[in-house]
Amino acid sequence: MSMSRISTLFAVNRVNLITSQISRTPIQRIPVRNLSISKTLLERFYTPKHEWVNVEGNVGTVGVSKYAADALGDVVYAQLPEPGDDIELGGEVGALESVKAASEVYSPVSGKILEKNDQVEDGPALINQSPEGEGWLYKLELTNPDEVLKLMKTEDYEKYLGTLADD
Repeated sequence: MSMSRISTLFAVNRVNLITSQISRTPIQRIPVRNLSISKTLLERFYTPKHEWVNVEGNVGTVGVSKYAADALGDVVYAQLPEPGDDIELGGEVGALESVKAASEVYSPVSGKILEKNDQVEDGPALINQSPEGEGWLYKLELTNPDEVLKLMKTEDYEKYLGTLADD
């Protein structure tokens, strides 16, 4: 038997051994979730009065924009809606007071309050430090998710702010 024939037989037997081992290895199934996410439900929306809502599923997180926080100055008091309260689109839901002024907070959408940010009530300066992050005001279950379609998307809000700077 020639050396090349022996090499070929050895290679074939090795492939058969590897194939045999692979076929005996149990296949692990990785759980997969089917997600259907609408782009609309992952965006932040703004009102002309500088409130924002970030929608995830049927829950909206509401706060005030950086522009509003800067305009107010150092926030020293925050009155927020209570969990369980039903609120209407455009309805007054709370107030923010600063060393400069007091301002009402209006709801950008309708819904039932699920949670308020106790950290903001305990330390309202959080609104100035992180108005569009940790300084959120309340979360609500949306009663009419389509209301967000009437609000400004981030790009539109930035353009809107540009018109205010011209005044």
